[in-house]
Amino acid sequence: MKHESAAWLVMLLVVGGRVCAGDFEATVTTPSGEPLADAAVVLEPVSGSMPERHSTVTIAQRDRELVPYMTVVQTNTPIEFPNQDPFKHHLYSFSPAKTFEIKLYAGKPVKPIVFDKPGEVALGCNIHDWMEAYVYVVDTPYFAKTDATGHARIADVPAGSYRLKWWHPRQKHELSARAIDVGAAPMSVTQVLDVKPRVIKPKPPADQEKY
Repeated sequence: MKHESAAWLVMLLVVGGRVCAGDFEATVTTPSGEPLADAAVVLEPVSGSMPERHSTVTIAQRDRELVPYMTVVQTNTPIEFPNQDPFKHHLYSFSPAKTFEIKLYAGKPVKPIVFDKPGEVALGCNIHDWMEAYVYVVDTPYFAKTDATGHARIADVPAGSYRLKWWHPRQKHELSARAIDVGAAPMSVTQVLDVKPRVIKPKPPADQEKY
């Protein structure tokens, strides 16, 4: 009887956890009201354990560009860097959160790079200096990135207290975290971020014999 009661209690807790999970939506704009893409929206639980949800992420090198421009991952997530161009690249990062180098290579490296520390990571290519991308590494699994419409959605966020954080690779000022409570009902917030315009560097004609 005790075992049956314990089993029912576990089932109730699981069902209750699902009922109390809600969706969190955010809209990010520039000061002029334009939608802002590539902004990280992050929810950090104030208390309790931090679930780990790791799946391999891909940042490709295509047409002498790093794609996507910005990626958000949880700490200890492996990232693959396939070279989809017909010439070699030399990928690197000097950022404190993740310093690494994949010297001149074609195709797909044998092992992905594990991003094991939270923080901002800037990526570049030693051969093509206009290539750039960013990885924002966070401890929490509750995060999203805004799309071209400035919208982001984090699904099935357990009810509770969180610190809401924003980040963009070209932001002019760091924003302080905001305390919020997430419940079972969908929640929506808006945020204005002041960012520098992205400067697209011109690419010289491709020379497949010289990378």
